[in-house]
Amino acid sequence: MIRHFVPAFLFSLIAVVHSGRSEASAAEDRPNIIVIVADDLGYGDPGYLGGKDIPTPNVDRLAAEGVRFTSGYVSGPYCSPTRAGLVTGKYQQRFGHEFNPGQGPNAAEIGLTLKEITIANRLKEHGYTTGLVGKWHLGNAEKFRPQQRGYDEFFGFLGGAHPYFPENGQAPIFRGNEEIQESEYLTDAFTREAVSFIERHKAKPFYLQLTYNAVHTPMHSRPEHQKQFASIADETRRNYAGMLFSLDEGVGRVIDALKATGLREKTMIAFISDNGGPPVNGSSNGPLRGQKATTWEGGVRVPFILNWPGQLTAAEYHQPVIQLDLLPTILAATGKPVAAEEKLDGVNLLPFLKGEAKGAPHESLYWRFGRQTAIRHGDWKLVSANGISKPALFNLKDDLGEQDDKSASEPQILAKLQKTWDAWNATLVEPAWKPAAQQRKRSNGKGRKKNL
Repeated sequence: MIRHFVPAFLFSLIAVVHSGRSEASAAEDRPNIIVIVADDLGYGDPGYLGGKDIPTPNVDRLAAEGVRFTSGYVSGPYCSPTRAGLVTGKYQQRFGHEFNPGQGPNAAEIGLTLKEITIANRLKEHGYTTGLVGKWHLGNAEKFRPQQRGYDEFFGFLGGAHPYFPENGQAPIFRGNEEIQESEYLTDAFTREAVSFIERHKAKPFYLQLTYNAVHTPMHSRPEHQKQFASIADETRRNYAGMLFSLDEGVGRVIDALKATGLREKTMIAFISDNGGPPVNGSSNGPLRGQKATTWEGGVRVPFILNWPGQLTAAEYHQPVIQLDLLPTILAATGKPVAAEEKLDGVNLLPFLKGEAKGAPHESLYWRFGRQTAIRHGDWKLVSANGISKPALFNLKDDLGEQDDKSASEPQILAKLQKTWDAWNATLVEPAWKPAAQQRKRSNGKGRKKNL
């Protein structure tokens, strides 16, 4: 009996040790993930997309060494809806998050519904340390805040905009749920905290969501950058240039921190903007028509980069993708794929980027933003947006600027796209709250113009 017990015991011990090593090895092999989100960045402003007057060497380097999506989109034409889609992998209209949260009488109950699971929830469950640095904009009440939504750490602000220099009476900056005083230029403070997060968690796989508020209003650039861009005559554009340059410097410092900690080769970095640029901040959407808060290309087509050394070859990828794809792509990269029955709208892009899957990740992409709508199907886009009285049809391959309406000459294509959009729209719910401007009007009896 003893003769059999000893080998069995040793076998069990070896199995436990081997299992522990396997789990540790698997943890070491899992990549770190950093998602960087710019705010209101103009499509035509990064150097790699044709920008000439504002150097963006670090974003350009991410693009040159990674996958540059030439048809990269977001599911919302302004801030909060895009973020809701990003962290859930679903069209935000499926759960009523169609507009920005406002400051009306029901503001305490407005935020990312607690029924949805965030990417941070999923990765934390998978053994990742999770952090959010920067802008949240998914609900102010404590139940909606980052640390109640799967993020181990939070440093930033809760609303849609924030001054870059300390000001009396400004909305608070939080570390966790504690209000703090921040004296550093806000873009630099967010970069500082992101670098600290990397350095403190270098021994374990981490997920960092770095959501700069640059280049969103107010137009606050550092004095030295105002001097640097003194040749730009327009004051708003000059401030914008300094703000974008600070953001790019921050991206460089994050990359340098990864190199210093030996993590660069095992870290996937995604870079997007939350929507197109608005005229109010001096941004340029380059060849695109429209702007933030519209379903024209200038509202929803954004700089979109995925950089993963040793795993993804530097290339341009031309099939349409959307920020909803980041969640399933990231989870697949970390070894935690999403179950098919969850029916996410995002698609794991890795097989397409590695040549393992052919064709397009999406048959169609869709937008609904109140009365403004759009669908992209192949090269065709059907859009109802500000400035036109009826739906217009464009072939984006030949007409990126959406100038040549083909609705009269291609009625069958128009009808097909409208039918497809209608079918998608039938799966959605009504908005859970009204646009912020309407909330303000109800709460104070008058509508005041305000940045989205």
